[in-house]
Order: sequence, then structure tokens, then C-alpha cells
Amino acid sequence: MRHQWLGYGGAAVLLLAVSIIASLSVGSSGISFIDVWGILLHQLPWLRDQPVSWSEGEMAIVTQVRLSRVLLAVLVGACLALAGSGFQGVLRNPLADPYTLGVASGSSVGAAALILFGYQAAVGIWTIPIVAFLTGIATLLVVFWLARSSAGMQLETLILSGVIIQAFLGAFVSFMVSLSNSVVNQILFWLMGSLAMKSWANVYMLIPFLIIGVIVLIAYAQHLNVFLLGEGQAAHLGIRVERTKLIVLACSTLLTAAAVSVAGVIGFVGLVVPHVIRLIVGPDYRLLIPLSAFGGGIFVLWADTLARMALSPKEIPLGVVTALIGAPFFAYLLHRRKRLEGGG
Repeated sequence: MRHQWLGYGGAAVLLLAVSIIASLSVGSSGISFIDVWGILLHQLPWLRDQPVSWSEGEMAIVTQVRLSRVLLAVLVGACLALAGSGFQGVLRNPLADPYTLGVASGSSVGAAALILFGYQAAVGIWTIPIVAFLTGIATLLVVFWLARSSAGMQLETLILSGVIIQAFLGAFVSFMVSLSNSVVNQILFWLMGSLAMKSWANVYMLIPFLIIGVIVLIAYAQHLNVFLLGEGQAAHLGIRVERTKLIVLACSTLLTAAAVSVAGVIGFVGLVVPHVIRLIVGPDYRLLIPLSAFGGGIFVLWADTLARMALSPKEIPLGVVTALIGAPFFAYLLHRRKRLEGGG
């Protein structure tokens, strides 16, 4: 286990560092690679007195816009991938993620409603995450209620319920857009997902949620490993099944709400990343959970880099990029599951 940690963890840190360096080095402003890293190194206390060759505007673009956006992409991706691994662990299927279960859309409804009615600053910057969490939890409960029957909860029914609720809530947000004249763009942001126009305040706000999520999910990683044997077996081995499910689902929903409150609905990250990590390292959640955080950060960082550079200076919504990648992957997983169940 220790060797696996060192090997996979070291590779993940290296890949994340390379991704951050590459993403920081490119942009639509035309600042050269040398100037970008000269500006960043100039922020070190012992280099601040050195003469510079760049303008104040270029320095602001690199330090206030590009650097904060890159770090925010890493944090958002880590939150969504962690949430996906939590949902998949509790529900014991690889098709569960905040997007397919409708939790992301539910969180976006709360955020959009606050914007529409002008209450987004009621208790400061925490207003939107708190309301997004409450509406996300409410959505998850509705999806479970729809999917549950006397025969238990079938996977196909659960996914179908999530898709139905997601479609309904998407229509509800569109309805709010139609009611608004002054904040249309702000609400549309939650429909398509984007990291544009964000600041260091959003980075600082997301960090506590990610720390809490990582700590809680890693603490329950061994319980999720036992869940792979079935809930009955887990109960026989001394696991408090219902309490574990409640804590992991609440933590996963909180991570989703935090990410949605700053970046809108960015679909399929929690589906694609944990599944790919599982194919590489196996089903052990002691590895899967922390590596999913790294993988999610890398995935969203490259997706956001593609979103802002593909049609530069015009920017593609980040949620569109992740959906273009994730939807075919979701179809592949469904097809693979159907083939395995059919024995073909």
C-alpha cells in the first residue's frame, strides 16, 4: 500500500504540476512564456526589487486573473471528482455522479433563485453555497424517493430519476431566466458552467469545503471498501451502514454545492474521473478517493484551458467542454454494462 501511495501519488502530483505550468503559460492576452514566469517569480519577496520589462496590466492579468482561475479550476475539479467517488462508493455503481443524479442541477436552482430575487449576499459569500447545499440535498432526496420501490432501488430507475429531475430543474432555471431582465447573464452562467470573471475570493471560499470533503471521505474510505461486499455483509462486519451512507452522501452533496456555487453546472467530472482512476489503480477507496481529487483537478484544468483557448478570444462555456467529453463516456459505460449483463 505504501509503495502504491508513493508511486501513484508521485505521478499525480507531477502531472498536476505540469498541467498547472502549461495552463498558466498560455492565454489570449499574448503575454510571452518568459514574461508570465518572470511575473510569477517576481512575486517572491527576495526578487521584488529586480527591474521588470512588463506592464502593470500584464502583471494584473497573470497574478489576479490567470493564476486564480487556474487554481480555481483545480479546486472545482477536485470537489466534483471527490463527490463522484463518494456517490459511486455508497451507491455501488460507476454511473452515479452529481450530474446524472440531478444534484448539480438542484444546487444551481438554489443559486439562480438567490440571484433572481437579489438575496445572494444575505449572509456574505457563504449565502450561495449554503442554499445550493440545501437545494442539492432536497434534490437527492426526491431522486431517491422516485427511484425507490418495494423491490428496492434499481440502477436504471435511479439514473432515469436523476435524468428526469435534472431536465425538470434545467427547465425551471430557464424559466427564471425568462423572468429576469437584469441578471440573465448571471443565471445563464449556472446553466452552462464557467470559470470566467472569478477572483481569489472564490478560491479562498472553496478551499475549506475541499479540505472537509477530503478528510471525511478518506476517513470513510475503508467503509466504502466493505460496501463493495454489499450492505448486509458490511453490517455483519460492524459497519453502521445508514450512518455511513448519510455522512458520505451529505459530504458529496456539500462538495457539489460548493463547486456549483462558484462555477455553475459542470457535468460528468464526477462520472469520468473516478471511473478512469478505478481502471488504473483498482477499486480500493483508500487510493481512489485522494487520486480522484488530483484527477478531477487535472481534468477540469485542461478542459478550462481548452475552453478559453480553442476559439480565442471567444470563450466556450466550460460545462459544454466537459459534456462533450463526458456524454460519450457515459454512453460507453451504459453500453459496457449492458454487454456485461447480457454476457456478450
